[in-house]
Amino acid sequence: MFRRFLTCTHRRLPYDSNSAFTLSTVSAILPQDNRIFLKPQTLANHFRPSPTSIPLQSLIDQYKTSQSQLKASPISSQVSYFGSETREFLVNRYRESCCSEDAKELHLQIIKTGFDNDLFLCNTLINVYVRNSELVSARNLFDEMTGRNLVTWACLISGYTQNDVPDEACALFKKMISEGFCPNHYAFGSALRACQKHGSRGVKFGMQIHGLISKTHYAFDLVVCNVLISMYGNCLGADDDALRVFDHIENRNSISWNSIISVYSQRGDATSAFELFSRMQQQGFSTKPNEYTFGSLITAASSSVDSGLSLLRQLLTMVKKSGYLGDLYVGSAFISRFAQFGLNDYAKQVFEQMGERNAVSMNGLMVGLVRQKQGEEATEVFKEMRNLVDINLDSYVILLNAFSEFTALEDGKRKGSEVHAYVIRTGLIDIKHEIGNGLVNMYAKCGAIVDACSVFRLMVHKDSVSWNTMISGLDQNECFEDAVVSFCEMKRTGLLPANFTLISTLSSCASLGWKMLGQQIHCEGFKLGLDLDVSVSNALIAMYAETGFLTESEKVFSLMPEYDQVSWNSVIGAFSDSEVSVVEAVKYLLNMMRAGWSLTRVSFINILAAVSSLSLQQLVHQIHSLAIKYCVANDAAIENALLACYGKCGEINECEKIFSRMSGRRDDVSWNSMISGYIHNEILHKAMDLVWFMMQRGQRLDCFTFATVLSACASVATLERGMEVHACAIRACLESDVVVGSALIDMYTKCGRVDYASRFFQMMPLRNVYSWNSMISGYSRHGHGHKALDLFAQMKLKGQPPDHVTFVGVLSACSHVGLVDEGFNHFGSMSEVYGLAPRVEHFSCMVDLLGRAGELKKIEDFINKMPIKPNILIWRTVLGACCRVNGRNTELGQRAAEMLLELEPQNAVNYVLLSNMYASGGKWEDVAKARMAMRKAAVKKEAGCSWVTMKDGVHVFVAGDKSHPEKELIYEKVQELNRKMRDAGYVPETKFSLYDLEPENKEELLSYHSEKLAVAFVLTRKSGLPIRIMKNLRVCGDCHTAFKYISKIVGRQVVLRDSNRFHHFADGKCSCGDYW
Repeated sequence: MFRRFLTCTHRRLPYDSNSAFTLSTVSAILPQDNRIFLKPQTLANHFRPSPTSIPLQSLIDQYKTSQSQLKASPISSQVSYFGSETREFLVNRYRESCCSEDAKELHLQIIKTGFDNDLFLCNTLINVYVRNSELVSARNLFDEMTGRNLVTWACLISGYTQNDVPDEACALFKKMISEGFCPNHYAFGSALRACQKHGSRGVKFGMQIHGLISKTHYAFDLVVCNVLISMYGNCLGADDDALRVFDHIENRNSISWNSIISVYSQRGDATSAFELFSRMQQQGFSTKPNEYTFGSLITAASSSVDSGLSLLRQLLTMVKKSGYLGDLYVGSAFISRFAQFGLNDYAKQVFEQMGERNAVSMNGLMVGLVRQKQGEEATEVFKEMRNLVDINLDSYVILLNAFSEFTALEDGKRKGSEVHAYVIRTGLIDIKHEIGNGLVNMYAKCGAIVDACSVFRLMVHKDSVSWNTMISGLDQNECFEDAVVSFCEMKRTGLLPANFTLISTLSSCASLGWKMLGQQIHCEGFKLGLDLDVSVSNALIAMYAETGFLTESEKVFSLMPEYDQVSWNSVIGAFSDSEVSVVEAVKYLLNMMRAGWSLTRVSFINILAAVSSLSLQQLVHQIHSLAIKYCVANDAAIENALLACYGKCGEINECEKIFSRMSGRRDDVSWNSMISGYIHNEILHKAMDLVWFMMQRGQRLDCFTFATVLSACASVATLERGMEVHACAIRACLESDVVVGSALIDMYTKCGRVDYASRFFQMMPLRNVYSWNSMISGYSRHGHGHKALDLFAQMKLKGQPPDHVTFVGVLSACSHVGLVDEGFNHFGSMSEVYGLAPRVEHFSCMVDLLGRAGELKKIEDFINKMPIKPNILIWRTVLGACCRVNGRNTELGQRAAEMLLELEPQNAVNYVLLSNMYASGGKWEDVAKARMAMRKAAVKKEAGCSWVTMKDGVHVFVAGDKSHPEKELIYEKVQELNRKMRDAGYVPETKFSLYDLEPENKEELLSYHSEKLAVAFVLTRKSGLPIRIMKNLRVCGDCHTAFKYISKIVGRQVVLRDSNRFHHFADGKCSCGDYW
């Protein structure tokens, strides 16, 4: 039997010498007080078993007594032949053996010495095989044995359990029962431990074993009851069963109390754990808490959200009094938990007071420092302790993580490179692949993605963590396409993606706008069962939102089985980014609060970003009040969001209050938000004062500050201020920045210097779509339609795809130069060539194009065929077109006016346009009716005015204005210009005087229009520079004609910016070619 067995193939499994079934447990008749076998797995880190040693001779005597009823004549003869000395030698020699060679030698000696039927030695051999993780050999020996006792069964069941083969342990236990053996407490304990390893799947069989135990005297055995507590505690939802077993124990020991406390601490039920601890203390000295008790309580305290810190501090005081603070296990637990809460001072204090330190305690302190982004301090701890403790491989992994949390990432990368060289030189990188993962992570987070890729390529063994780290690093370093490619390569290796893999890849898809690939990854997650993972669902919400598919984003959210705060914040953020769905964002915020979730700073930032576009003062005030209630109103990011909201709502006083309170918390966003608020509320002088104040303080202005201020200068056409800001940008070395460059082009075109804008555009080292759009719109605005279209052609040749704004500029250019057919071609190419759905502003441009060309019938057909409902902008464009054709087709104009008055009855512009349409056609009765309707609506028409900027300030004029200090000189100059213009052939165009007056009176009114007063004022000053005039309304036809004469008479260029466009008058001609 044994000679055949010696040739079998052995299968080695991991061996845990501390938990092996030792020789001292082999006797089935040992007193129950010798509880050597039991070691609860749930407290594996808490208990260090110290087996009770039993004299060898006692074991042999007990064994002989237990075998008195067996027919063992062969054994007796062999014993008498070989002698008890040989037998005792074999037992002493091999009872603690953990070596595979020893197992073979013992096996051989048993055969040679004739003890092959000696039950005690065979059990010993099984135990040696088990201890050496050679379970196949142990099972073969077990199957070949002619006689077995309880110890034989218990040894093998224990071996299967300790070597993580719970299925075999349970099956062998069932076979033991079926063969009529009544298990002892060792067999019961091992079988229960096997059920525990199965978790919730094994609890059913564990309960059956419990039922069997209850029929034996072991129902009151303390060891078995302790194992039952651990078994039930390890199964979800079986806490009550564990507590019932505990309550059933009459004489509890420390292990019993520690087991039940451990159950509740691992469940995160701090209240129950500490209540049990209080009961334990009431039991007296016999159940005095030890290091394992405190270890479980530390875990329980850290799981309490509300009182965790307080409990930890109280425990620290108690542990100090008990003298366990120097204990390695307790100290390490304290360090880890204090570090988890960010209390690194406490963690350091405990670390310094520990009597014994090891790599675990050092690693715990380093992990805490790394979590608090104190990478430099974590590195110092490693340097101080590396010669005092035995550094393990995990220490190097944590150290690499510390480098990525350095304040200066370049320093972190340099330190990381030194460690990289060390692990290569010592060969550690080949021993533990986690070090390779740490290097990839460190390089990626330090911005050295090329080095991270090099390490990753050279790694021999790559697990899922390796791929996840690489994909995440590529995504974080904006190498989005490489991240997606790496995901596909990972799948080809046969590794299954984890939730972290999908999250990073979905983030890259969102950044690339690749919705189709994102959907494929969604399907992949669905197949793997990861679609219901909360973090993956959150990533899907963000991906669909960023690619513009809010319906899918909302669908993902609605199908989630459970939410976390990130889920709610993600869906609120998704709707806040879409102007048309802002109300939905507010609804989700309310639902989040109704569901009992607390609002976080991210919640407030997202909702404030949403409501800022609504300009609802009351809603902003309510959200501000909530922020105060949740104690986050002093957070800089939320204050910045509030500044933006109040600024857009016109409550600049609230902005100033918040801004003044921020003092030391102000950042670049704060200053930019305040400046934007002033600009939005047309308080340009305060915005500029704030900019100068920033510069005087020596604060460096960023590109967004310059872009904001330049936008303000453009909005009010203050060329001088804009040029000053340009000079500041040059001094700040930001002139070549694409954002600042695009803003400069926009500013110069809106301030009338399209030549400066064109020159700057040609000098830009880098252009983006905004740069092209600003220049195209600038040419269009100045009447250079052909230049705008040529630039659009260049844009396409350079490979820059146009967007919706580009086509607004292109269609406006066609409108200003009368290119109707070309305008329709470009309009059609939006959807056919570029996949851009036309928006309402594009339809408005087409209506304007037809209106300027006098194609009123085509306008009506175009509006009737539009896929969208005409809005205020389109109807106002239609009414303006009817005004320009001298009141022809008043039916269309009346229809447009009716729609406008229905949609916007309080806007005076609508009444003015209707009145002008009637006046241009000489329908004075209808004019009177329109003006009467305007008075009944109690709306006021904006007064037409013109202004010029001189060295001594801005001078504003209105029609017939006589309030200016130099009015006499101005009116003299007007009369002089009138005489010279008449001599040159000028005839006043009285049709543009929209009042029912005599021709002479109409001519007089036309003579004193605000723009004519403005140009006369400039001509009273001696200068040869171009004259720049701004007007808040569209220039009338008579003034347009007069300015052509004036430019020729005075020999100076006149640049007039009205509400629609720029007119450049020079030598009797206008840049618009009289098509405007």
